Amino acid sequence: MRRKPVIGISPNYSYESKEYSLHEDYVLAIEKAGGVPIALLPHQELPDFLDGLLLTGGGDIDPLLFGEEPLHQSGEINPLRDAYEMRICREALEKDLPLLGICRGMQVMNIVTGGKIYQDIGVQAGTTLKHIQQAPRSYGTHSIFVEDNTLLTDLWENRRTIVNTLHHQSCSELGEGFKAIARSADGLIEAIEHENCSFAVGVQWHPEAMKTEEMGLLFTAFLKAAAGHKQKQEVI
Repeated sequence: MRRKPVIGISPNYSYESKEYSLHEDYVLAIEKAGGVPIALLPHQELPDFLDGLLLTGGGDIDPLLFGEEPLHQSGEINPLRDAYEMRICREALEKDLPLLGICRGMQVMNIVTGGKIYQDIGVQAGTTLKHIQQAPRSYGTHSIFVEDNTLLTDLWENRRTIVNTLHHQSCSELGEGFKAIARSADGLIEAIEHENCSFAVGVQWHPEAMKTEEMGLLFTAFLKAAAGHKQKQEVI
């Protein structure tokens, strides 16, 4: 029996309770797409047996990591999680390990490659849309528009789709190798893709929570890339 692709998932960490946490939606999305999810711990090295890496959503990233002083609107930071995710993200990109970043995860990918983020999109980007929705997490509340010749146009029939939105930060200056592949109606970058990697995609929304056919196709593409990586490693 052939082994399914193994996907490492970065959990959140609470300094107050000294606990790691991982929303089941991430786990279920990977399992549904045909993968085996495992939680990664900050004190560990990135396992050699991984076939893909999923960087999850969460709190704000320390602005000092992208060369800025914290604004009043910047939220609570998590130094342990910041350091760990920056390290494993950088390693995944160097190894061309299939990589999917969700919300905060997309921002980590951008910062690691020299990009920057808006600490608060309302203050710094002048956004006109509501990006922290007051609706169920599974429900989409604003449109995104996909660029031509991207992974998303290959996956989805329509260039416009509806996504959920739960963020007050977003990518501003893109890191080396990344291009914007989707934007919201007010111009914010909603998805990025690395031009030199087999699969390194970041999305600002939470596809794992929506459970629609379109979002399932995104996870299927991620697992397909992970399966291809696994096959290459078995040949070496």
